[in-house]
Amino acid sequence: MKVIIIYMTRHGCAEKAAKMLKDRLGEGAETVNLKKSGPIQLENYDTVIIGGSIHVGQMQRKVKKFCEKNREILGRKNLGLYLCCMEEGEKAREQFDAAFDTDLRSHATAQGLFGGEFDFSRMNFLEKKVIKKVADITESVSKIDESKIVRFVESITGRAE
Repeated sequence: MKVIIIYMTRHGCAEKAAKMLKDRLGEGAETVNLKKSGPIQLENYDTVIIGGSIHVGQMQRKVKKFCEKNREILGRKNLGLYLCCMEEGEKAREQFDAAFDTDLRSHATAQGLFGGEFDFSRMNFLEKKVIKKVADITESVSKIDESKIVRFVESITGRAE
């Protein structure tokens, strides 16, 4: 099974999740950062996984545009969608639903909300200030849930690890 994991990240969380997915999927899986990539030939892959993260309440616009532009071919692929965010429960689900349109969500074999992180080493001064005030967090924190990544891989491959 040839798998491509396409993601975009602001502070590294979606990239970390993409690498964790790749490690669990094994040979034949590759990662592509939309921010750094040229054209992607989706025809060359059996499975397409798309992920992003929430920054200031929204997923990266470039991920949404990629999904819109490739809607037709994504509808013919084994599809997985994931989101990294610090919200939990219903609020996280609302962010996921806003990030990916209804057609993609209903077609996806796997959907994942992997948690999130605040990595102060990758934030500028203003971002740190806002996080400290809004989230009442004063140092880096990670809430990535690896068990959710395991379940996602089981769903997308159809096999238990």
